[in-house]
Amino acid sequence: MIAAFAWSLALAAGVVVASVVPLGAARSRANFQIEDLAAPRAMFDRLPGWGQRASWAHQNCFEAFSLHAPAALLCLLVGVSAPAAIAAAWIHPALRLLYIGAYVANLPPLRALCWAGAISCTGILYLEGLRAVLAG
Repeated sequence: MIAAFAWSLALAAGVVVASVVPLGAARSRANFQIEDLAAPRAMFDRLPGWGQRASWAHQNCFEAFSLHAPAALLCLLVGVSAPAAIAAAWIHPALRLLYIGAYVANLPPLRALCWAGAISCTGILYLEGLRAVLAG
């Protein structure tokens, strides 16, 4: 069951990489030029609305990963076996992937639910990891 935390970490990193797909598509639609490599964020205003949301979703993926990764590593290192933590480890990457789609598609209620669910999953990992540390 400890493998769930390693998989969660790997899948969460994969979600960050996957978030590049809609952003790349948006940049393509905005006629990305080689000169844009000097300042890729400067082309933000040329992106269509869904592309701007893809950019924000991509940035948020890094923020979510920076919170989730230590929690997953903590559970992995201390050997958490709580069913809630294992479920949260699997659910988090799925919600984050759905979050990207909801953000790009401009579905704020679904996006908010995915965000809240994923951050709750990360919170569960921290709680169970700390509980295991304190239990010795």
